[in-house]
Amino acid sequence: MMTTRDPLVSTEWLAAHLNDANVKIIDASFKLPGMTPLPKDDYLKAHLPGAVFFDVDAVSDHASPLPHMYPSAEQFGHDAGALGVSNADTVVIYDSGSWMAAPRAWWMFLAFGHQSVRVLDGGLKKWLAEGRAVESGASAPKPGTFKAAFDAKRTRSMQQMVANVASKAEQVIDARAQSRYEGSVPEPRPGLRAGHIPGSRNVPYNMLIDPATGAMKSLDELRAAFAGAGVALDAPIVTSCGSGVSAGVLTLALYRLGVENPALYDGSWSEWGMPDGPPIATGPA
Repeated sequence: MMTTRDPLVSTEWLAAHLNDANVKIIDASFKLPGMTPLPKDDYLKAHLPGAVFFDVDAVSDHASPLPHMYPSAEQFGHDAGALGVSNADTVVIYDSGSWMAAPRAWWMFLAFGHQSVRVLDGGLKKWLAEGRAVESGASAPKPGTFKAAFDAKRTRSMQQMVANVASKAEQVIDARAQSRYEGSVPEPRPGLRAGHIPGSRNVPYNMLIDPATGAMKSLDELRAAFAGAGVALDAPIVTSCGSGVSAGVLTLALYRLGVENPALYDGSWSEWGMPDGPPIATGPA
């Protein structure tokens, strides 16, 4: 089991541990609604050797009208076990290199009590750029036994977020593009208002990624990005985005910088931005 605190692992490390019996590799690639080919089809075309597909929409609360909300601990344990993951395994999660969803899945595993979980730095993009082998087709993992226990401190509800607008007890950082944060463009999900949670800051998640390599930027660069948005790393933080997925990129970066428990607003703008949702703000921070 890995014990280092940095949640990232390199392509070199994973290549050396591909055949370890207790290392389980998960492809958690995700795209915004309407984008094709679907992430599952991309996975079937090419994925890391031995990887299984983690469907962000499937591993969710199907009773909620909101997209991919956290499931119960019981369901998460069942879904993780079905992917071949057991509690003693080291889980390495990657995505296409777009950084859309591997950090979300990483945070879910942590939130459901699994500490030995890492994100592949640079994802499939970096893996392929280095000429490393991939597989195609479906996987048939041997089921594992995964007992999950939910740590509610790692997520926030809308009720908590509404209360926080008044109390300002926690800084809120929005991972969406600046134009969406400012409300100058329509949201990709139809019917949502445009703007941001009052008092929130904006750190677009792609600012934290090196576009040339697909790897996450250095700790100094990450620190500068948050400082530039007026974020104090020694005060409580909640991350938010369009639907609780790319917020995980900020959460991952904050975790790397030593922020112990940056909570994630699960409903994010798909909940707050609804026509009957709480008050919104527009324009620059």
